Amino acid sequence: MVPTNGRLMIDAKAVLLDIEGVLHISGVPVPGGEAVVKALQAAGIPFRCVSNTTRSSRATLTSRLKRLGYDIPMSSIFTPPVAAVREIRRRGGGRCYLLATGDVHIDFETAGIPLGTEEEVTRFVVIGDAGDDFTYESMNRAFRLLLQGADLIALEKDRYWRGAKDLMLSAGPYVAALEYAAGVSAHLVGKPSAAFFALALNDMGVAPRDAVMVGDDIVTDIGGSKSAGMQAVLVRTGKYDEELVTQARVMPDAIIDSVASLREVVRFR
Repeated sequence: MVPTNGRLMIDAKAVLLDIEGVLHISGVPVPGGEAVVKALQAAGIPFRCVSNTTRSSRATLTSRLKRLGYDIPMSSIFTPPVAAVREIRRRGGGRCYLLATGDVHIDFETAGIPLGTEEEVTRFVVIGDAGDDFTYESMNRAFRLLLQGADLIALEKDRYWRGAKDLMLSAGPYVAALEYAAGVSAHLVGKPSAAFFALALNDMGVAPRDAVMVGDDIVTDIGGSKSAGMQAVLVRTGKYDEELVTQARVMPDAIIDSVASLREVVRFR
């Protein structure tokens, strides 16, 4: 049985924290979350925030968390755009057609990655959560670029996320549509890819076996981190769904009501 209290402790040296659904829900801080982050900082326990959000730049996330009471430096926040920039550089760089909403484009522009839709020079099609910008025209442009040889990079492949009132479609269904239509496979840079978790772990100098992931998604957070060799704690906030957890093929090391109970199941060393 998955432990839900402190009777069976998880030993770890560092922690990865999801943001949406764990530290806050649609802009409302999770009670006790701020205290947990401050306790980690005061104890000198390494932690990084790993989010699959593709609607906000790293700087915007930092400012938003600050307003919610979380004093977390931008360097401690890892998002799919950060991973995508590294992947694009690894492949030699090139122009991207970025299909995402919000100000996430800032992360690419700051890194010197050119954005645009010039078909003859576009090397990458990068798909994030574009919301209402997922139109027939924008998807068809991405489709044509892929047929012309551009590589498909998925910032994330989540099926949905919890908005202020209900569940919302995320980027995953649209990535799947482009894969099917163009006959290509997307390179995933966000959760649940092992490479994404490795970015944050390497930044802390911690091996996967010595870290614990705290998330609200049984597939991307728990499944991804377990596949990467980490331990994992599932919270009952955010998109937590008991039925999905019961049906899942992966089992968290612990389930807690919220991040506020983290120290009840994790012993940091």
